[in-house]
Amino acid sequence: MKPPYIIQMLSKNVAVYKALLTSETTSTYLWKMNPDKWCLLEIICHLYDEEREDFRTRTKQVLEKPELSLPPIDPVNWVKERNYIEQNYVETLDKFLNERQQSIDWLQSLKNPKWNNTHLHPKIGEISGKMFLANWLAHDYLHIRQIIKLKFNYLNQFSEESLIYAGNW
Repeated sequence: MKPPYIIQMLSKNVAVYKALLTSETTSTYLWKMNPDKWCLLEIICHLYDEEREDFRTRTKQVLEKPELSLPPIDPVNWVKERNYIEQNYVETLDKFLNERQQSIDWLQSLKNPKWNNTHLHPKIGEISGKMFLANWLAHDYLHIRQIIKLKFNYLNQFSEESLIYAGNW
């Protein structure tokens, strides 16, 4: 898959996130199916941090200075360390969407990016700029699926109606 297509899909996902995540009530965005699962607020906080500190930063580094160590990230522990559950939902969603637009603007501004540059990741092996870009989009799709499943489960628990007619998840 060519980078311009992936960038276009990352851009289109802005509308998907807006449609899925705006105008949520407090009870909806804080609801969890299980205590060990993330709520919508935690997902948005994660997306915001990943946009800035993982995907954009690391893709840029592989394109420009692939020989350097990647900046450390710790998405799993950030949930507690950064107190995601206490963040402001609307502000964090706005910050994420703003960061995504900055990412799109940056990606579209690149002149002859070196997508085949590689960085030797200690666990995964060689990762190219193009691989980071493709995984950025895959990360979107994984979280869009997570958001939709969370919304389905919320509806299933609180609608007071059987959802059997809709079909199997």
